[in-house]
Amino acid sequence: MYYNDILETIGNTPLVKLNRTVSELPCTVLAKIESTNPGNSVKDRMALKMIEDAEADGRLKPGGTIVEGTSGNTGMGLAIAGVVKGYKCIFVTTDKQSKEKVDALKSVGAEVIVCPTDVDPNDSRSYYSVSKRLGKEIPNAWYVNQYDNPSNVQAHYESTGPEIWEQTEGKITHFVVGVGTGGTISGVGKYLKEKNPNIQCWGIDTYGSVFKKYHETGEFDEKEIYPYITEGIGEDILPQCVNFDIIDHFEKVTDKDGLLWQRKIAREEGILAGNSAGSAVKGILQCAHMLKPTDVVVVLFHDHATRYMGKAFNDEWMKERGFLDAKPKTAEDIIQSHKHLPMLTVTNTDQVGVAFKLMEKHGISQLPVKNKDGEFVGSVNDHHLLSLLLKNPSLSSQTINDVMQQPFPMVEYSENIEVVSRLINKEHPAVLVKELSGSIHILTKYDLIGALAN
Repeated sequence: MYYNDILETIGNTPLVKLNRTVSELPCTVLAKIESTNPGNSVKDRMALKMIEDAEADGRLKPGGTIVEGTSGNTGMGLAIAGVVKGYKCIFVTTDKQSKEKVDALKSVGAEVIVCPTDVDPNDSRSYYSVSKRLGKEIPNAWYVNQYDNPSNVQAHYESTGPEIWEQTEGKITHFVVGVGTGGTISGVGKYLKEKNPNIQCWGIDTYGSVFKKYHETGEFDEKEIYPYITEGIGEDILPQCVNFDIIDHFEKVTDKDGLLWQRKIAREEGILAGNSAGSAVKGILQCAHMLKPTDVVVVLFHDHATRYMGKAFNDEWMKERGFLDAKPKTAEDIIQSHKHLPMLTVTNTDQVGVAFKLMEKHGISQLPVKNKDGEFVGSVNDHHLLSLLLKNPSLSSQTINDVMQQPFPMVEYSENIEVVSRLINKEHPAVLVKELSGSIHILTKYDLIGALAN
């Protein structure tokens, strides 16, 4: 069996039980992994549906141009369909979106325009305004408007909802998902509640978004709006696709928690999921008091982690924003800046002059010594060699075996920084750090000083 084109592979995504990340919960939590769609996100479903409906009623004509404001995933779904169906795509996004998302859109031939995030939706520079304007100005263009497009909701009512119902054999009690355009929660929620009105639909929101307060009070409070980092969920507008009557509860999650739990999902479940997945799992944990052992919670993971490598999975980016502790805690933390470089060593049969030249060339003060079998059998450092050289000017022609000191102490890469600091002293100006892979790195007193001084 084969598919006629890539669009036929959309949907029928797997449902996977979460374990370590939700171990404190009393219930079963299942993740709907939407990154297995061809565009690596849930948005493929509604992108194709919106295009097909627009083709059917004449809004999108042969050879036309698809114009949309997108955080990246909807654009990818539209672009893939555009490639197959022969449409040009122009997408408008914001400067808070990851570089990976923009590059992904360009990779499938789309034109991408980046607009500022921190402007009012009605500002002429906002990505809402720019995309609407282009949709009107460009000949034979169709402005998708995913936020208010009913096909967005209908796609999930027709595909995502039925899949979840069938995969859980109707045992689902809660559906949890980050809310952006609102299409997923509204479409899936409508289908599930028609099957069982007792099923709870929880929307995950972020701080800086208006959804939660509007849902609870009916007030659109502009004071709730401020810039946030979390991608793909939350809004400073009220999209028509959001059916607030379908949603039983909104839970807000901080930028930091969403990013940290995105990392935890990868490291503890082996699932490479996007930013909103981290927010959704943390949101469920925040609602643990609302769950019981018989509950079956389905959480939707929108997209793939590869679109966030420069952010959530970049330690330096996380540290710069205070989401990770910038102070080193382990030996591995200290050697991060040079662990990719090969470690310089000498052998015990080399002449002392070899060590002198190596230290002078690379501006280093000490060297580990190996034997012919590659075992660490000793060490040399410039202070010790200099003191010996003053006593014996012909030292350079002797072998290192005659002058070397004890080998540097060896520690595991996960060793605590306090233990490492106690091992480094006048006698041992460095330690060796062993990774799980077996690779060995050197950690000097200067590495330690630099790490503690920052």
